[in-house]
Amino acid sequence: MDVVQLLERQFIDYMKSLYMEHYLDDQFTQLQKLADESNPDFVYEVVTLFFQDSEKLIDNLTKALNLQVIDFNQVANHAHQFKGSSSRCLTVLQDLQQEYIVLKKKFEILFQLEQDIVKNGGTIPTMD
Repeated sequence: MDVVQLLERQFIDYMKSLYMEHYLDDQFTQLQKLADESNPDFVYEVVTLFFQDSEKLIDNLTKALNLQVIDFNQVANHAHQFKGSSSRCLTVLQDLQQEYIVLKKKFEILFQLEQDIVKNGGTIPTMD
């Protein structure tokens, strides 16, 4: 088995695990289908923008919840952007931060595998 085949197998196995752990779903599959030869980095760019926006939202939530007088309308607005609930704010925020870290690391691994496959002359396999 050559390097590309090994990387492709590793990529597929990792993708399967991300689906099984519910880090990826049909929306991710649909996002992948939007990438084409003219924009092969489409998924990477969208996910990168998501993480940039998420970091700002988490930072804003943290700042809003650490104020002496909490503006719960502002907290609710930030939380709504994540489509989450703003009840139990501190606990939810801590859970969100931990899940964010895990999710970001999983995508970093996924995109590193993609880069390794392309660098070695392969093409990104699909889960179809």
